[in-house]
Amino acid sequence: MSVDLDLVLVPDMLSNVLLVIGLIFVSLGIFGLLRLHDVYNRLHATSKIETLGVMLSIFVKVGFVSMGVKAITVGIFLILTVPVSAHMISRAAHRHGVNMCEESVIDEYGETYK
Repeated sequence: MSVDLDLVLVPDMLSNVLLVIGLIFVSLGIFGLLRLHDVYNRLHATSKIETLGVMLSIFVKVGFVSMGVKAITVGIFLILTVPVSAHMISRAAHRHGVNMCEESVIDEYGETYK
């Protein structure tokens, strides 16, 4: 019984492509963490981009039966907790008086916490 190589290579190539795209997003998030000016912009870069990058990297493991349930559980946990924690950190920073950078234009919380 011969195995068709196309059936073996397509999922492997797809998982490699997802892994590379996920690593690119994680690298962009790290670059944003190092390059951006204030805490609010850094939180935006790390929470949004890193979540997408980690989710794409996790979906590589879904193809394996034993890791599929664990990877989906970790993905759901990340989707639910990362945006909430980033919002709470930025709200606490704003309440404690951490200033925005000069390039920031709008401060919608400014009048709320004064």
